[in-house]
Amino acid sequence: MIRRRVLLVSYHFPPVGGAGVQRPAKLAKYLPRFGWDVSVLQAANPSVPLLDPSLLEDLPDDLVIVKARTLEPGYAAKSATAGPPGGSSSSRLKRIVRSLATMALQPDAQVLWLPAARRAGLDLLARQPHDAILATAPTYTNLVLGGMLARRTGLPLVLDYRDEWDISSAYWENAPRDPISPRVQQWMQRRVLRASRAIVATTAASTARIAARAADAGVFPLARCIYNGWDPSDIQQVDGVAPAVPRDPTRHRIVYAGTLWALTSIAPVVEALLALARETPRLVERLELVVLGRKTPEQEQELARLAGTAVTLHTPAYVPHAVALATMRSADTLLLLLSDVPGAERVAPAKLFEYLALGQPMLAVTPAGETADLVRAAQPDAWRSPRDIPGIVAWFRTRLDPNIGGGSTTGTPPDYAARFTRHALAGEMAGVLDTVTRKDAP
Repeated sequence: MIRRRVLLVSYHFPPVGGAGVQRPAKLAKYLPRFGWDVSVLQAANPSVPLLDPSLLEDLPDDLVIVKARTLEPGYAAKSATAGPPGGSSSSRLKRIVRSLATMALQPDAQVLWLPAARRAGLDLLARQPHDAILATAPTYTNLVLGGMLARRTGLPLVLDYRDEWDISSAYWENAPRDPISPRVQQWMQRRVLRASRAIVATTAASTARIAARAADAGVFPLARCIYNGWDPSDIQQVDGVAPAVPRDPTRHRIVYAGTLWALTSIAPVVEALLALARETPRLVERLELVVLGRKTPEQEQELARLAGTAVTLHTPAYVPHAVALATMRSADTLLLLLSDVPGAERVAPAKLFEYLALGQPMLAVTPAGETADLVRAAQPDAWRSPRDIPGIVAWFRTRLDPNIGGGSTTGTPPDYAARFTRHALAGEMAGVLDTVTRKDAP
């Protein structure tokens, strides 16, 4: 097998934790099996809320890693500038400062990593031959950096959109809201697309949308959909790991894992539970809701509305990946959320694929679209629209009332989940890299 080498540009990379590092980390793990050795360019001092050193154990021993320092303040300092809605004059001042900083830092705060990362990337590419550059986003600074390195070196650039730039800019809680920033970001994205040889996205609909953006910019790169996935070795390692919250066998446990923010609002589920509590209080006494991960202040307020009900609510924050998986596996039902907002029909949350692998029954509260289609293909009765509050109430009633269904439902067939292993998906990415590095590639 001919060995080639790709530079993976990813500000977020282990020991950084959270869902966003899984895709780049698994590419670094599995691409070498398809003839592609990997070098990683990452932040030396990332401004992030979570470190999970256990993820380092999954990386190849011979992985080349180059780190560059960012000029960002630490995550705690950044968080301190975010005041709650309303509040004191001090809180309002903090929000003004944060808003001005957000407007100045385009496409995102990680642009403060760009100067050092560009120098480190060019130095690595000068010292060691590489055949391609793979930049994954968010953060979208990764794409800007990848474009700079590709233009300077002439190497083919593959853009890996874990989330669409346009969708993140619209719903990310710290996105700039002024009228100038969207134009700046559109210009930046067009410039990046013009430097690309291929674009990859995590749903078919997103792939088509980004390909259309590229065509508007006057270029026609190779476009491929490569879904997110799951790693069998991660599932195997969960044996013997305790969940973040001990299991109460007398209650129906529903687990949500991931960030709660504007694009994954839990409001429809809260509305349904409040309605069920009013109609049949005894049923919600049988419910245990575990919401695992980061929550924006607005989503914390939504969960607080359940305080007057008999729902048992647990809200652990970040935990190591193995603990998160163990918590998911302890569920009677896994909860998947997408808000009913423009663009969400093109999104498939990364956590969906670990849900599928674990095989537990799901409740997917999402708009019609690609996620709904994937869920219904695996579990036909698992999907409800965020607008269908009565339908969500009926779902809870069926699962919680022993006189109706006693909680019985169907999980995901193993052969369906097997389509989305990280090994197989890395093979698809290797195919993209093979194509853009062929001598006859455009």
